[in-house]
Amino acid sequence: MINRFLMAATTALALSLTAGAHAQEPRDGGTIRYTAAYGPSFAGLDIHSTNRTQDAIWAMAMHRGLYGWDPVAKKPTLELAESVDVSDDGLVYTYKLRDDAYFHNGRKMTADDIVWTYTDIMDGSKAYPGARYVRLIEGAEDVESGKAKTISGLKKIDDHTLEITLTEPVEPGYYLNQMTTAIYPAKEAQEKGFASHPIGLGPFKFEEYVPGSRMAFSRFDKFYKKDLPHADKLVITPMGEASARNVAFRNQEIDASILGPVQYQTYSADPELSKNMVEVAEYYTRVMGFNPGYEPFADKRVRQAINYAINTDLIIKKLAKGKAYPAAGWLPPSSSAYDKSMKPYAYDPDKAKALLKEAGYADGFEFEVIATSNESWGVPIIEAIVPMLAKVGIKVTIKPVEGSVLSESVRAGKFQAFMWSLETGPDPLAALKCFDSSTPQSACNYTKFDNAEFDKLLEQAGNEKDQAKRIETLQKANKIVYDEAPYWFYNCNKAVMAYQPWLHGLQANPVDLALQNYEDIWVDDSSPVAE
Repeated sequence: MINRFLMAATTALALSLTAGAHAQEPRDGGTIRYTAAYGPSFAGLDIHSTNRTQDAIWAMAMHRGLYGWDPVAKKPTLELAESVDVSDDGLVYTYKLRDDAYFHNGRKMTADDIVWTYTDIMDGSKAYPGARYVRLIEGAEDVESGKAKTISGLKKIDDHTLEITLTEPVEPGYYLNQMTTAIYPAKEAQEKGFASHPIGLGPFKFEEYVPGSRMAFSRFDKFYKKDLPHADKLVITPMGEASARNVAFRNQEIDASILGPVQYQTYSADPELSKNMVEVAEYYTRVMGFNPGYEPFADKRVRQAINYAINTDLIIKKLAKGKAYPAAGWLPPSSSAYDKSMKPYAYDPDKAKALLKEAGYADGFEFEVIATSNESWGVPIIEAIVPMLAKVGIKVTIKPVEGSVLSESVRAGKFQAFMWSLETGPDPLAALKCFDSSTPQSACNYTKFDNAEFDKLLEQAGNEKDQAKRIETLQKANKIVYDEAPYWFYNCNKAVMAYQPWLHGLQANPVDLALQNYEDIWVDDSSPVAE
């Protein structure tokens, strides 16, 4: 056995905070007033049941996974384990778990909690999105399909030693750091009251949830990281409208605000506001997805035609205000497997019409898109493409929905088309697994992508130990996705956050700028709620 922790190099583009933000010594106490900017509400209090970043924002306060994520080094890190030994073939990981990780009810975490959590996530009847990540453990799919009740690749050695056997030699940290795989307390999670008053292993414990208003947390004194968190309280307010966040931020009612395109332009031009901004190229790709069960979308020529019919560059310039990068396939510019030679679909209405004619839709067709009100990847974007598609004979209707409804509908396949911002993640292999034919629609294969050549390339990449060859293989796989066009590839996000001068410790996280390690954030005595 050898002790190691592998990481894949990334080319994430990030701007660090100003030096002044780190000049002072951290101060304890006070309240952090944070916002969840991706919708007007949360899906609930069970982070295992939702793959929305909106919910991961609050879960970062209360939960922890076997692995965490270091936004500065841009790599996964051991979180609930002190060390890990890895077999020579890269398949068997033996973890020495932390002896100082306590749940918020005071009970110490053991290997049983991890075994139960991963097994429960793989319960096929629940269709948990985190199954996408746990599936890399040997025997997990047998539990998902009902063939087994336990995961053969999970073995408790003792209370603080856990052995995990993988199906392929990949770095599990890229999979098991997700909030959808957060570790729950095995016994307590099965009790009736857990759904309304959950407990976790994070730096803050749950206090109150007022649906549509706020979620409040208080400092957990037995958090395993010494002298952390700094703040006494954390209040997270769902605030999906950029204009509402702008008003609250200028009124000093919130400490940080994810900026929409309009606010990005305004704040960048303001000599004072521009001093306290952080931006990063995130691992997200905005897309419009097509359901192949809806007849026109079963033909890739139709899907390609839509990509050619939309003037993506114009929309990015006019609506996104330049706060985005054009998407050339699934992988964003920050991915280590990003292929600079790939170009986005060109705006070519004549080619779109020709493809539609070849596919038997010379007179066009109609389809419905479900989308949220989000100004960066929701209804306003669909409204902009309606006249463009109309020029090639395609009529589009819009069905506005709330974020949780969008998530549920897409995972259940109840759509003709959808508009969404989807996480790719720092590991290109894990990102592309969303198009593997074995990945269920409920996990992330939302368009039921099924391509034998793609599956073969992905398997080849998973078994390839040479990093350069693995990247080359993944780039070939990404080109297949690009050509098959299961999505209209819109853009990759440039995230920007404005913060008040009294807030310190934010990190330019390429996974998602809104996801912060709250234990490291603090407010100085100039904050209105410093005490």
